[in-house]
Amino acid sequence: MFSKGDKVSVLDEAVDGVVLSVKDKQVTIETEDGFVMTFFVNELIKVNDSSNLMDSIRRIDTSELNKMKESPKPRSFVKERKDKNEISAPEFDLHIEKLVPNKRGMSNYDILTLQSETAKRHIEFAIKNRIPKIVFIHGVGEGILKAELDFLLGRYDNIAFQDANYQKYGLGATEVFIKQNSK
Repeated sequence: MFSKGDKVSVLDEAVDGVVLSVKDKQVTIETEDGFVMTFFVNELIKVNDSSNLMDSIRRIDTSELNKMKESPKPRSFVKERKDKNEISAPEFDLHIEKLVPNKRGMSNYDILTLQSETAKRHIEFAIKNRIPKIVFIHGVGEGILKAELDFLLGRYDNIAFQDANYQKYGLGATEVFIKQNSK
């Protein structure tokens, strides 16, 4: 359907370009801005050099119009598998908006101190109540809160921590594992 040198337009985006290569159902194009992008065949439509839009519309055959009208298939997302017996770990959001009703008048130092003290309080509670795992949501930002949290967690001998599940939290969370001592 497409061959090297064909002018194409992306259906759902304002991107036009020239076909560089066709492999299976994927077409690599170079956009008018010079970017190289790859699309599936059903995401592109061949356009003519004609500057008259009506001429271009008349040349599109009905099969291409029917393909454009088809609704896209829903994307499948891999869900995190859980055991039926597994209890989800408590999550604590350390964003300042979740901790205080109004942050007006607080300096950055005050905010970071409050966030650190809140995290410490939750860690101590989890250790005391033998909670094996907790999750701190700190967000991405500039990484200052994450660095402070890493420093705080590093001071405990019975704690291991890592970035939390990327699918669920992205890069903005830390998972804390509390090693239980048998008493």
